Amino acid sequence: MFDASFWALVSLVIFIGILVYFKVPGMITKSLDDRADRIRGELEEARKLREEAQALLAEYQKKRTEAEKEAANIVDAAKREAETITAEAREKTAEYVARRTAIAENKIAQAEAEALDEVRGSAVDLGLAAATQILGDKVSGKAATDLFKKSLEEVKARMN
Repeated sequence: MFDASFWALVSLVIFIGILVYFKVPGMITKSLDDRADRIRGELEEARKLREEAQALLAEYQKKRTEAEKEAANIVDAAKREAETITAEAREKTAEYVARRTAIAENKIAQAEAEALDEVRGSAVDLGLAAATQILGDKVSGKAATDLFKKSLEEVKARMN
């Protein structure tokens, strides 16, 4: 009549009774509640950390955007400055070329004037020599001297 199943059932009932007597289910419940509270705290802390991380991310993204804008402004300013410097360099080069051209033209004009004066001087000298020889052969005395002085004055007047 009392087989092993019966004694196993009796043992189980006694075991459960001892557990209830020593308040084991309350300790298990308390332990589970503590663990649930600890998990809730950790979840809350994780939520706060996530919010802080998102705030930091937003702040760094804003700073990055500002830095990109500043870098773009710096690049634009550098481009404008480079264009200004290039324009100034072109202008100075054009002025330099114009000055050098004017100086060269002045030197050429001066050389032309000197060459023309030299040719005129040579022509006058040759003309005087030829006139002196021709007149010297045909005119003599005081008339030759007067004619020479008059011719010399005319040449001087024309040279100036």
